[in-house]
Amino acid sequence: MKITASGVSLNVDDVEASASFLTDHFGFVTEMSADGFASLTRDDVGMSVIFLRRGLPTQPDDQRDDHAIGQILAFTVEDLEGELARLQAEGVTITMPLTSEEWGERAFQVRDPNGIIVQLVDWNAPVTTA
Repeated sequence: MKITASGVSLNVDDVEASASFLTDHFGFVTEMSADGFASLTRDDVGMSVIFLRRGLPTQPDDQRDDHAIGQILAFTVEDLEGELARLQAEGVTITMPLTSEEWGERAFQVRDPNGIIVQLVDWNAPVTTA
């Protein structure tokens, strides 16, 4: 098998709202779109984020009414505090404050208009010596 691209596909009620959130606040661009569909990308992410409107008849029966609630889009960034300040200045509500875990992960979260969690994270794992 040779994988040539990656993506995550999320079912939402309002495709445009989620797509606009990622383009306005996270620098994604719309690669393709149609009624009930948007595929977004960034050169530095390595995957596409796809939003599908719930109920599309092109989806399998057992998936078409699912909603992506509880899914987390996690992006590792270089300047976590800077991104936090930028998003706050843009009026984005921080839904999980900046936290630090003992294993070195630091993160905060926001939610898009459809409830999709976007988590920005960096890693400052402690150095271990053998």
